[in-house]
Amino acid sequence: MALSGKRVAQVEIKSKGDVFHELWKSNPHQVPSLTPTTIQNCQLHEGEVGAVGSVHLWNYFHDGKDRVAKSIIKDINESKKSVTFEILEGDLLELYKTIVVHVHVDQHGINHLVTWTVEYEKLNPNVPDPDTLMEFYKKVTKDIETHHLRN
Repeated sequence: MALSGKRVAQVEIKSKGDVFHELWKSNPHQVPSLTPTTIQNCQLHEGEVGAVGSVHLWNYFHDGKDRVAKSIIKDINESKKSVTFEILEGDLLELYKTIVVHVHVDQHGINHLVTWTVEYEKLNPNVPDPDTLMEFYKKVTKDIETHHLRN
């Protein structure tokens, strides 16, 4: 059984992909107001908002429990509308040695497609693949989409 892997989840959205990309790149502190039942808080811990190397502290609800994470923005690619986060500390690292999350937006016909890719390494073979984490990211995307369509 492999300890390393990758999971991908895609969600089609009707709102502009630029708005979604800008949210994760430059305004992650606004995410909790858009999906409060899933993500309760995001605070800049160090660095500059919207810059590679910035570190954020997250409070979120996953798998029926309140959780925490500290992440760093590893890469921002404007042409591909992607942001890459690496989890530095928190509950996920009780199961995984590494977790890297990529969020990417591209045009798909008249709609846009949000793609979440999680690359991970388990601490041991008994750790489950992060499938519930992928469902979490789908829910976050749908909540943000619902908010943008209402406004």
